[in-house]
Amino acid sequence: MKLVTKAKHESEDAIRQSTANESFLAQLSFYDPDASPEQDRKNIQHFFRTKFPGLPNLEFANGVYAMSKVIRENWVAIEEFPPYSPAIEEGDEEWDTIFANNKSYRDCFGGAAIGNRYPRWDAKAEKVETLEMAINTCRTTHGEKPLKYGKSKMLGLTAFIAFQSRGMMTNVVIPDDPKALAAYQSGKKFYFSRRGQLNLACYHCHFENAGKRVRANVLGPMLGQTSHWPAYRSKWGSMGSIHRRYKGCNKQVRAKPFTFQSEEYRNLQFFHTYMSNGIPMNGPGARF
Repeated sequence: MKLVTKAKHESEDAIRQSTANESFLAQLSFYDPDASPEQDRKNIQHFFRTKFPGLPNLEFANGVYAMSKVIRENWVAIEEFPPYSPAIEEGDEEWDTIFANNKSYRDCFGGAAIGNRYPRWDAKAEKVETLEMAINTCRTTHGEKPLKYGKSKMLGLTAFIAFQSRGMMTNVVIPDDPKALAAYQSGKKFYFSRRGQLNLACYHCHFENAGKRVRANVLGPMLGQTSHWPAYRSKWGSMGSIHRRYKGCNKQVRAKPFTFQSEEYRNLQFFHTYMSNGIPMNGPGARF
């Protein structure tokens, strides 16, 4: 009986949270479930240009480092000997690897400056494909084992590709396909939905409170947030992907995180990155 009672209570809690979420979403002036991706992008970029009127659009690629002179000086000092350099070197070496069938990553991608167009909609598979997934598809197509997500080889490759893509404008394409648009809308709803014991959405930190401090940290704006991954974070003492950051955010609000490359995080990244179309790539990054 205790198990039945517990399940009933958990079900009721889920319904209450879902109802509260719908009420919260309805209050947001720029959350429109019927808006097109381009309408969303224009509205959200206008919001941030209005919130930070003195900040040039291209500077959003630098996140919090564009908002504080002291923080920027610290960042510039770190960039003298960037902690992500070993990852780039490892990725450069891996990029030149010849597979057992005498093919390489070049046979799949051509050049390495491709980071600005991921994630993308895979029409054949009918799902969002991240750069990490594309790398593993390349490997398995040519008879190689897939790399583990979140591990050094994959992070090295994505760091190298990010470095080769620096300065290119984010250019994620969302086709006029019902399933692609549904994935986009799913990611958008994730971003603006409250979750966890703290009942917070991504929105609360990176829209309402962007530029403000939480303890010693300055909260970065959503615009440009996807431009610098993968990144070396001092807190981690290592490189990490944007999905690692999503997992960390979920944990911080005491919500259960999803797995690397889960549908939830891929759809979130699809929406999140599209909002920064027109912002230059600036990865890999160094963050505190």
